[in-house]
Amino acid sequence: MSTGELLSIEPVELKFPFELKKQISCSLQLSNKTDCYVAFKVKTTNPKKYCVRPNTGIVTPRSTCDVMVTMQAQKEAPVDMQCKDKFLLQSVKTVDGASPKDITAEMFNKEAGHVVEECKLRVVYVSPPQPPSPVPEGSEEGSSPRGSVSENGNANGSDFMQVARGFTERPEAQEKSAEARALISRLTEEKNNAMTQNSKLRQELELLKREGNKNRGGVSFVIVVLIGLLGVIMGYLMKKT
Repeated sequence: MSTGELLSIEPVELKFPFELKKQISCSLQLSNKTDCYVAFKVKTTNPKKYCVRPNTGIVTPRSTCDVMVTMQAQKEAPVDMQCKDKFLLQSVKTVDGASPKDITAEMFNKEAGHVVEECKLRVVYVSPPQPPSPVPEGSEEGSSPRGSVSENGNANGSDFMQVARGFTERPEAQEKSAEARALISRLTEEKNNAMTQNSKLRQELELLKREGNKNRGGVSFVIVVLIGLLGVIMGYLMKKT
């Protein structure tokens, strides 16, 4: 806080969290600790870059006044985030009951014999807060092993190989692998046997069909022969009678 005889100013620096292509604002609080009416005026070395509201005003006795300073959106960042812009706040006693419309440029003219109190404020650019880095997930039971990461961001290959070797050399893993191979072998053998039995059954079915067709043909021939013989005998008997 800057404390003058007329006004106290807080903060003493205009701090802007600098971001490209974005308007940024900060505020000043002017406190009048006297029993007098105090007029103020805010000037800057770069008026096109900043907007001050209000840039002039009256602070009544034992009261405060807020001043908002807005920096226009910038297209590029300054070198090393350093800013040479400055502000000057002038204050002077005025008549009791004065209002902002009573303020004139002549009131702040030192050469005219007016007692003008001045306070210089510098501009400071502050880097915007960085988002928190994501917290790495803790390893959970049953999750796949991960290689450790060194300080330069590269995975430690030797640690990964040790973990992988530990998994492959575990007796439980070897037993499960042997059981899986035996099960696959047994299922393959059963499949081959089933295919062989199916082929044999098809062959036997074809053979039975063929024999059935032959039997049906032989029976038909015998019946025809018998009918023919019976016809001959009946004819013979009829002629004889």
